[in-house]
Amino acid sequence: MNLLLRTGQILVDSSADTSRILRNMHRAAAFLGFSKSYVQIYVDYYMVTVSFSDRDHSFVQMRRCYKHGIDMAAIQDISKLTWRALKRDYSLDDYEGALNWVTHRKRTYGDWAVATCAGFACGGFCIQFGCDWTAFFYASIAAILGNRLRMWLNGRGSNTYFDIAVAAFVSTIIAWLSTFISVPGNAVHDFVSSTPWLSFLQSSTPWHPLMACALFIVPGVPLINFVSDMLDNHIETGLVRATNTLLMIVAMSFGIAVAIKFCGIDNFVHNLSMTPHHTFVEYAIAAAISAMGFATIFNTPLRLMPWIACGGIIAVCFRNFVNLGPSSGNIGLDYGPIIGTLCGSALISIINIKVCRMIDTPHQCISIPAVIPMVPGVLMYRALYGFIDMQGVVGEVTFATSNAIKGSLILIMIAIGVDIPNVFARKWVTRYREKRLHRMVADRERDGKFVDIDHVV
Repeated sequence: MNLLLRTGQILVDSSADTSRILRNMHRAAAFLGFSKSYVQIYVDYYMVTVSFSDRDHSFVQMRRCYKHGIDMAAIQDISKLTWRALKRDYSLDDYEGALNWVTHRKRTYGDWAVATCAGFACGGFCIQFGCDWTAFFYASIAAILGNRLRMWLNGRGSNTYFDIAVAAFVSTIIAWLSTFISVPGNAVHDFVSSTPWLSFLQSSTPWHPLMACALFIVPGVPLINFVSDMLDNHIETGLVRATNTLLMIVAMSFGIAVAIKFCGIDNFVHNLSMTPHHTFVEYAIAAAISAMGFATIFNTPLRLMPWIACGGIIAVCFRNFVNLGPSSGNIGLDYGPIIGTLCGSALISIINIKVCRMIDTPHQCISIPAVIPMVPGVLMYRALYGFIDMQGVVGEVTFATSNAIKGSLILIMIAIGVDIPNVFARKWVTRYREKRLHRMVADRERDGKFVDIDHVV
């Protein structure tokens, strides 16, 4: 039971969705000799509980989950371990040793590597909002420094939400300082303009980095897991994930709002356009950068990066083709962001049903990083900032509510698209694996490798 609980704890701490945790734990339970008719597993956000009982006897054990990071490598390793343990008939010592290796293994990417890649991911977001490539680098620099500060504060044991607010504040201030290079009317701009070899530092979209510089904080995985859990009827866990996610977004919005007030430039929240006018090649490059950048935050195995880049390109470019159109001066179907997001996330999720078997990794590990560039982080903090800064002006409630509704619908579309294999087609797409599992379990039962609860007593 201790080994089974440790298996579940690693998955909870790595931010696997609840259905995946239960599937992996049931496979582990079959390997460990727990008959399905006797074992009950309950998973929530903070606790994993296992009960092994019949009418006369009952054994219950619980384990607390504290970390709640994101570790796609651990999710992949546990999935492989549960299958491998069944197939190769591991001993308990072998299984425990494998769990210890997963638990104590160093993360694939160092702190500065994660901060840098996440920073460029925010720059990719900025391109999606319509900035030029000069502004891309300003957004990236601001995000790198803000994210590294947040990681440093986290390492010192500071409050998570405080760290988020401080990081958002610092990133926004740095992005604001970069505008002095490009906006006329100050000494920095005049100096750069008068120096020919520095002209490349000036951007035609100097304000766009303020929209993207703090998006490394947007909790994309918890947001998607929240909707996934709700759709899979894990209501309590889904609501806890939603509350935690909301607090993170509120902390981010508060940090940005304070920075905006400090800088005196709050009009950009309402007036700055987010409609891009780039070529699809530029969309593709930005999407690949964002997908791989966020994949490093999630500790995704390095071998998966090429496909994650391709997945990000497929999801974002198809989203933009369905979303944009003649009304915004682009090529596409002009169906709007909500339908476009659903189509983009569903397409890559369906493709990954086949790809995840080809490259031997869980569907979640390659699908979520690919769709993260579509998470509506700007709409969320625009909505929250609208409510925070409300001053009784006509239209403020409409502005804030419109952003909140649009952002929420886009998020739901992302989660539905990603979760299509789990919610709508799991029995169909995993028919072979289910048959294989039942065959392995039957073989173990025939060989007498299941626990007899009467002998335990």
